[in-house]
Amino acid sequence: MRHGVKLNRLSRTSSHRKALMSNLACELISHKRIQTTLAKAKALRVYIEPMLTRAKSDSTHNRRIVFSYLQDKEAITELFGTISEKIANRPGGYTRIIKLGKRIGDNAEVALIELVDFNEIYGKTAEAEKAPAKKTRRAGGAKKKAEDKAADTAAPAAEATEEKAAE
Repeated sequence: MRHGVKLNRLSRTSSHRKALMSNLACELISHKRIQTTLAKAKALRVYIEPMLTRAKSDSTHNRRIVFSYLQDKEAITELFGTISEKIANRPGGYTRIIKLGKRIGDNAEVALIELVDFNEIYGKTAEAEKAPAKKTRRAGGAKKKAEDKAADTAAPAAEATEEKAAE
């Protein structure tokens, strides 16, 4: 039985699987999205999310642990630099898998795996929804009118006192 086993072997030996996941993770970090088979994308998500969590706190210990998995200095620099700044306030779920259908040659399920915070299409719609704050008409207009009337009555009185003082 396979109770709680998260690892998909992907029909590869252990060393081949580790090399594959390391290479896919480095490419995902450098390109922010990659297209691969659905099984590899799901395995990559399990592999890379703990590394992204470690990247949120930049320490020598965390860098060494992530380097033991990736062995790519440029990817480590990118991960602990720009990516960690973007995902700093996200509590998890750093990647998104989008199914693309079946591949022509071998009919394999193809998917796009991407870093959530680096998608401009979804980011713009979220910002566009947040930007126009909904304005209500309840009691706001009456307060503004009262403030405007108070300011109008105070302004002529102030001008009158200034004129008397000048004379």
